[in-house]
Amino acid sequence: MRIPLIAGNWKMYKTSAEAAAFAEEFKKLYHDTDVRAAICAPYTQLETLVKAFAGTGIGVGAQNVYFEKEGAFTGEISVDMLKEIGVDYCIVGHSERRQYFNETDQSVNRKLKALLETEICPILCVGEVLEEREAGRETEIVSGQVRAALDGISAEKAERIVIAYEPVWAIGTGKTATPEQAGEMCACIRQTLETLYDDVVSDKIIIQYGGSVKPENAADIMNMEEIDGALVGGASLDPSKFIEIINF
Repeated sequence: MRIPLIAGNWKMYKTSAEAAAFAEEFKKLYHDTDVRAAICAPYTQLETLVKAFAGTGIGVGAQNVYFEKEGAFTGEISVDMLKEIGVDYCIVGHSERRQYFNETDQSVNRKLKALLETEICPILCVGEVLEEREAGRETEIVSGQVRAALDGISAEKAERIVIAYEPVWAIGTGKTATPEQAGEMCACIRQTLETLYDDVVSDKIIIQYGGSVKPENAADIMNMEEIDGALVGGASLDPSKFIEIINF
């Protein structure tokens, strides 16, 4: 049985002091739930959050990683560095990384493989831009991103990956895919996984929706059959809003 994951993506917000204050407030609101919860934060806040959430069941994730173990890669962070801190998750291939920092399907694939050598759970982001959706190419684009990202990854390792469907046109725009659109695309991803592996593997993989998720629309989105949680942007910066989404 798939246990839904609701993860916050703080992007480039909050100082370490603000992260610590968030954690204290959030712990007061958080209680045992049927879903898993996590916060994916900037590197400078990870150690603070790992310590603050120790023993609570609330996970902590990074927003990016580099695929090499070490070397002359100024400004990058390795998988082993994340492992040493004790993070649980790591976002890979977010559309903002692809758009602004030239990430490709090939680099995403290498990052996935590096993370899967550890216990860190990758959250793989896929999604189409508005022009691709308007051209009716959304399933082609998203299916292609999934296939490229998982190239050379065994079924056993693939089962550990979380996939987040995030239509690029709905990220930070206030626009949200309808529950039906989100459900259709998550079903497309699951069908792609079936062709890559089989229905047993496909059925084990968590597929989230991300893109302007907020308390007002969370229940409608996450009640869709193939959606197993959410990757939440702006609403995850506010403890009270994020807990509302978790308690949908």
